[in-house]
Amino acid sequence: MSTATSTENKELAPVSTESLAALLVAKERPPRPGSLSTSLTFGWRAILKIKHVPEQLFDVTAFPIMNLLMFTYLFGGALAGSPRDYIQFVLPGILVMSVVMITMYTGVSVNVDIEKGVFDRFRSLPIWRPSAMIGYLLGDALRYTIASVVMLSVGLLLGYRPDGGIGGVVAGIALLLVFSFAFSWIWTMFGLMLRTEKSVMSVSMMVIFPLTFLSNVFVDPKTMPGWLQAFVNNSPVTHLASAVRGLMAGDWPADEIAWTLGWSAAFVLVFGPVTMRLYNRK
Repeated sequence: MSTATSTENKELAPVSTESLAALLVAKERPPRPGSLSTSLTFGWRAILKIKHVPEQLFDVTAFPIMNLLMFTYLFGGALAGSPRDYIQFVLPGILVMSVVMITMYTGVSVNVDIEKGVFDRFRSLPIWRPSAMIGYLLGDALRYTIASVVMLSVGLLLGYRPDGGIGGVVAGIALLLVFSFAFSWIWTMFGLMLRTEKSVMSVSMMVIFPLTFLSNVFVDPKTMPGWLQAFVNNSPVTHLASAVRGLMAGDWPADEIAWTLGWSAAFVLVFGPVTMRLYNRK
């Protein structure tokens, strides 16, 4: 009888449950990733999406430049006497408007990933639940920064001169990023609630357009009717535009900064838990 035949006829030794578990389960499990590391990882994922689809930067480059050129040269002479004088007032406002408007794409991205089934995989991972949402917002913060740099670069070429210098400009952009991060929680909620990305964009535009145009982005509210001034003067976009405009001009509008930070905290405290409740139950 050959050796191969004798090996086949030999009975295998029984395997105990303990020994099998020892082979399959490691004695030391890898540490669970922290909330910061998982949030940064999802933020890096959002940045990689921009890298592979650079067309996503169109709305933070061409769109702000088009708005700045159009409003400066169409209305500058009529509202301020000359485009060069008007740009000192309108550039911080258009900067605020452009960044606030592109926050809606956070909700669109969330909705697209839901439709593709990616969120089902995220929810099965042993990670901090809000990190997926925060990752979207961190990735979009890069888009907001790019839009701000583009706007300021074009504004400097057109004659804009911030009296606050580099410090005032950086402080204004930082405040804008804080507000945009908080404001984006509204659109993540819509991204989870609505069925399609088109519906997310439609609802977002219905909210953003009145909110940005009914503000002091383009003109001083003093020329408006009294009932409209009451709304405009209490709008979060008005407080934000006034704060950014003041910081870049070298002032320190403490009241407007406080209002902006207060609105930002309210957005996070109200819409953050609602978003996470929808994320956990959807």
